[in-house]
Amino acid sequence: MSAGGSNRLLTPEEVASWLRVSEVTVKNKYRVWGLKPQKVGRLLRFRERDVVSYLEENYG
Repeated sequence: MSAGGSNRLLTPEEVASWLRVSEVTVKNKYRVWGLKPQKVGRLLRFRERDVVSYLEENYG
């Protein structure tokens, strides 16, 4: 595992749970927040390390 989180892919629902917001908010705001999505077919996924980095930069 690299520093700041793993390469595990999280669903928008899992990210929403971490951030304590709705899944719709994650889908609408990830660009504003600077989270880079990984597309799996049509589905959005987010690398755990990117979410951890966002949280550390903005709230850590």
